[in-house]
Amino acid sequence: MRVSRVHDPFLRGQLAIAALFLSLGFQYATWAARIPALKSDLDLSAAEVGVLLMAAGVGAAVSFPLVAWLMRRMGSRRLGLLSQLGLALLLLGLAAAPNYPVALLVMCADGVLVGCLNVAMNAQGAALETRHERNTMAKLHATFSAGSLLAALLASGMTAATDSVAAHFGVAVVLLVALGASARTGLLDDEAPADEAAEEARADAAATADGKPAGRRWTVPSSLTLWMCCAMVFGTVAEGAMNDWSALYLKDVAEASAELAPLGIAV
Repeated sequence: MRVSRVHDPFLRGQLAIAALFLSLGFQYATWAARIPALKSDLDLSAAEVGVLLMAAGVGAAVSFPLVAWLMRRMGSRRLGLLSQLGLALLLLGLAAAPNYPVALLVMCADGVLVGCLNVAMNAQGAALETRHERNTMAKLHATFSAGSLLAALLASGMTAATDSVAAHFGVAVVLLVALGASARTGLLDDEAPADEAAEEARADAAATADGKPAGRRWTVPSSLTLWMCCAMVFGTVAEGAMNDWSALYLKDVAEASAELAPLGIAV
């Protein structure tokens, strides 16, 4: 069923936003499942694979100031669609990377676009809940995991059919473009970014007129915030170790076949 043919506005929005969540999980697991092949094609050591994975994390970390600016300028709808398309095309760039430095640049760009899509699609989900006063975020995040599962299964099937990473990623790109097209008509429209900027300017002017300093001052995070940050860091390390390295572990250490290695992510 196409999103545009769904008459319930909540369900239509939910399906469209779910397509973005599904896309992010699918794109991520697609390249993660083929790390053994990328390692072989680029003749990388385990340490170089670790730096390649870190490049994506660095891109995501440094993207947040850019994401905040893009959200104000473009809104979550446009940013979500463009970053989803960009992530799809980056799979082709990774498959065609002639050497390690180019692969590092591609992965860094991947991290930036992941940050953009992550913020945009969660903003869409939060807006949908607020507009309709119904819960959906748990289902949307489950859709991300479903995307990872589907990508791992596709990787296993494509690896059994061909050794070509480019052919596999080409099929994945077609599916991702179809997901983006299906989501386009159902995503929520944002308020005009210019109106938001004008509203912020009026609020700052009013605060200054009342004798209060405009803008926000930096404050030391509370101990609870710091503990939550630590929990998120350790959780991300554990999750990343399982997802990013499982295919390589199964192939190099457990001596699994190439078509079986992606199933570690599926499990």
